[in-house]
Amino acid sequence: MSDFLAGFAGATPIEWIATVAGFLCVYLLIRRSIWCFAAGLVQVSLYTYIFYQSKLYSDTILQIFYIGFQFYGWWIWSKSTDDKGHIDVDAGSATLYLISSVVIILSSAGLGYIMANHTDASFPYADAFTTCASLVAQWLLSYKKLLNWLVWIVVDLVAIVIYWQKGLHPTSVLYGCFLLMSIIGQWQWWQNLQQNRVKTEVTV
Repeated sequence: MSDFLAGFAGATPIEWIATVAGFLCVYLLIRRSIWCFAAGLVQVSLYTYIFYQSKLYSDTILQIFYIGFQFYGWWIWSKSTDDKGHIDVDAGSATLYLISSVVIILSSAGLGYIMANHTDASFPYADAFTTCASLVAQWLLSYKKLLNWLVWIVVDLVAIVIYWQKGLHPTSVLYGCFLLMSIIGQWQWWQNLQQNRVKTEVTV
């Protein structure tokens, strides 16, 4: 318990700001609001520095990719939002999700091997998994695919353990919140998809 409290007490202002921005980003994602990308840009920019300092190099690379994804996601969503800035969910296909799973497994193994043998990275394979899986999840999210949340749930479970072990306690708690919010997000996006299907059937 003392280590837990010490971790919070010793957290930097940068980590706290990144934590709050991350929480706001996921909240806006659940609500299907395009403003999630503005909060996300603050979050990932700060975590680029935080993870580099913690020698989580795969996560550092991930945050750099995330910066680009914030602008890309904003551009994709801006073409299909309603007058309130919200988007409708796309179910996605079984083939898409199968390909996504294969990409995650192969890329995680490859990146993990590189990090384990050529750097002093902490938790090289686990860190590589969260990096590769997060990139796939972010791509699915950008295209409004329903099961992006399922990928995030798995990523959050692994990330919680990694960040706790590295002493990033506020970040670990943040990812615990992300886990709960991802479960809620999966449910609410599924509800949006069902509502749209009902509207389509009524229109037809």
